[in-house]
Amino acid sequence: MSPRAGSAGTTPRCPRTLAFVESPVQLLNVLEWAHAHTSGAGLVPTQTRRTPAPDGPAAAGGRGAAAPAAGPDLTLVVLAPTDPMTRGQLRRMAELARDEGHGVRWEEARGGTTAPFHTIGGLTRLLRRAERVVMGDPFSRYVQLLLTITRAHELVVVDDGTATMEFVAQLARGERLVRWHRKGGRPGPRDLLFAPVSSAARRRLTPAAGRRVEIFSSMPVEEAPDGVTVTWNDFAWTRARFGPPRLTAGADMVGTSLVETGVVDGDRYLEAVRTLAGAHRVTRYFAHRRESAAKLHRLAGETGLEIVRPDLPLELIARRGPIGRTVLSFPSTVVHTLPLALAGTEVKVAVCDIDPAWLTATASPRAQGFLSGVTGTAKDVHRLAAVDAAPSC
Repeated sequence: MSPRAGSAGTTPRCPRTLAFVESPVQLLNVLEWAHAHTSGAGLVPTQTRRTPAPDGPAAAGGRGAAAPAAGPDLTLVVLAPTDPMTRGQLRRMAELARDEGHGVRWEEARGGTTAPFHTIGGLTRLLRRAERVVMGDPFSRYVQLLLTITRAHELVVVDDGTATMEFVAQLARGERLVRWHRKGGRPGPRDLLFAPVSSAARRRLTPAAGRRVEIFSSMPVEEAPDGVTVTWNDFAWTRARFGPPRLTAGADMVGTSLVETGVVDGDRYLEAVRTLAGAHRVTRYFAHRRESAAKLHRLAGETGLEIVRPDLPLELIARRGPIGRTVLSFPSTVVHTLPLALAGTEVKVAVCDIDPAWLTATASPRAQGFLSGVTGTAKDVHRLAAVDAAPSC
């Protein structure tokens, strides 16, 4: 696909709202944001610093007085990654976005050494005219660079998984923006070179006179800076468009990329999956899009699980069904999002803690505390103890 292919549905005029996404989950949450700001679904009264999110879907029915009067004139800009699995899911999500009437612009942002220059050059005019910019990953160097160009007076951050929790905390404390699994390490040469851009992006994401910052999230947000609007995402669009699902008798398991990011030891992870699968009669393993083929091949051979490579984010897969009556997961975004997407069904989400012994020698010192926080703050989930080599949870 060429850099401009996939842009059907865009209009020649400059859209009021530009959304930059690099993953299927980010795109899903932009659709949820657009739905909430068009219909009022899922909006809650404006929250500011240290105001907790509502406790589960039942508390998310109120309308927010701070919502825009009309729905966003939205074009989604897909900064396409190179990973085939992610690209496939993004293409499917782009189809859903077009079905909702939004414009989609597909950018081969990583298609060679000159691709970033073409991408940024082609987006500069749109960025300078956009009134609102929505982003799914404020840690992304691409997004941070684009933030230095825009003059938008409204900036919105939608969930990019559990990283949203760390982003909000770092922004509140005035820290440099660093992904949680890298925190504690020394900045590399590229980090130092990019530091001025990252600092400028952090300043842009801090509310100021004439600039509004919103965080649209289903994650617990407890340290938002003064002036930041926090809007609750209860997955109203997902529940309106899909399901309810047919439930199967067995259990399903959600995979994680903690091995691929160097946080968890691969052998320990495989043993934990095997133990959990045996204890809870798991039959299917929904792979994370970043899990390696070699790891999944080994996992299938040693556990007998059916490996499923979803073509959409798991929230949509689960809502469409069929899905097990129990869904097991390690600490990840889905322990927060699946209970919302599956509200009103009989599905139970269970989360198993990461044993400190599973962590690699190179894991960030922040890793264990962060993962425990992901589990501990999840609502409407059944919490399991950590898996040992022999006993089950």
